[in-house]
Amino acid sequence: MWRIHRAIGMGGDQMVAELAGDEVEQQKGDEIRDAEKALYMAMIHEVRPLPAARRLIEVLKERGHTVVLASSAKQEEIDHYLDLLDAREIADDWTSSADVEKTKPDPDLVKTALDKAGGGDAVMIGDSVWDVEAAKRAGIPTIAVRTGGFGHDELVDAGATCVFESIHDLLETLDETPLKGESA
Repeated sequence: MWRIHRAIGMGGDQMVAELAGDEVEQQKGDEIRDAEKALYMAMIHEVRPLPAARRLIEVLKERGHTVVLASSAKQEEIDHYLDLLDAREIADDWTSSADVEKTKPDPDLVKTALDKAGGGDAVMIGDSVWDVEAAKRAGIPTIAVRTGGFGHDELVDAGATCVFESIHDLLETLDETPLKGESA
């Protein structure tokens, strides 16, 4: 179970090999991903947004930031999450696993999100070491939130610029981060 938890945040195209090895990936990777998809979709109605997630998007938009939600989830999952957050109208764009060849920790997803944002300076907000690693490989700093179950030291060791216990804590001290915006 601990090995599974440590792989959360990694894209599904990478997770089977990480957990079961390259041979299992080659022989049964697609079959395992298909089974996971069916099981997850049967339970997706249990997913709830993290407290203050929508508020964070709103505040970032109010401060003039472009917000692209960089997820390696499948499109139908993304649709569900966007509806849960009621974020279609406030997020500038989003990604899915279909947008890239390889998902986190490879940088493709972060680079795609950056392209969708129009390029330029960017900051990633993530909650796993895989988010931090992907952003680092793309040359983008990461603000980490401990909602992914990773420890403070793990996120810092992975390269996070700063780490917050919750989204609420991040919002409370946003002016002390690279996302302080033009108004701060």
